[in-house]
Amino acid sequence: MDSPKRVLVTNDDGIDSPGVAALAAMVAEAGFVPVVAAPAINWSGAAAALGPLDDPSRVAVRRVELPGLEDWEVSAVEAPPALIVMLAMLGGFGDLPDLVVSGVNQGPNTGRSTLHSATVAAALVAAKFERSALAVSLGDGADDHHGLWRWETATQMAAPLLQWLPEAPAKTVLNLNVPNIEHHQVLGLHHCDLAPVGGVHTSIVGRDEHGIDIDLLPTSGEIPHGTDSAWLRKGYATVTALAPPSAQVTDLPVEGWHGLAGV
Repeated sequence: MDSPKRVLVTNDDGIDSPGVAALAAMVAEAGFVPVVAAPAINWSGAAAALGPLDDPSRVAVRRVELPGLEDWEVSAVEAPPALIVMLAMLGGFGDLPDLVVSGVNQGPNTGRSTLHSATVAAALVAAKFERSALAVSLGDGADDHHGLWRWETATQMAAPLLQWLPEAPAKTVLNLNVPNIEHHQVLGLHHCDLAPVGGVHTSIVGRDEHGIDIDLLPTSGEIPHGTDSAWLRKGYATVTALAPPSAQVTDLPVEGWHGLAGV
């Protein structure tokens, strides 16, 4: 009988976020072995950053306990999630993980703004190491305004996707977004494309000679129908398969550049 698969569980909100504990508990309940290694601090918006690398020769790690996960290895790591995934794939947390799950993120990661998400980046880094991965985010629902976070809704929606991942082609990366509402209120699950905008956007709200004031504001206006941001706003969960960075096939005037570059 094969041993249960090891699943690295990380996030970008930090080890103290209830989302990572909820996700790890789901991983264990699904019959996998969770290896929890999450940032010691919040790294939201860090994308695939590996730093700051003040001392690139050492990454501090400390064992911690999370409620309900007393039987599993849980580590707080002084590193962003992309580096945590790399460390795991290099054997930093014992036997190499078979899969990676990232989240549950507090807030949606939809549209092209997923480029900036450290939650999503952790999943994409897993693909670099030939592993499949799942990024899970929660938000853009009615309960956002009440300060309630329905972590169980996200993990219930994520469970069947995780169960499928071992059978998926290598380097499959799924980005799951779940509305922040009770599970029975979720209208369904849509496989869809990325929207040109996310559920929130960065806006400059002030500036002076000493700096620039910014804020994250809900995206207003029409969002293209059939995209992840649009379906999530309507109360549906969304899943999008993402590809790791690759070269674009296009014609480039390289011969002309040779002359201009003097070579």
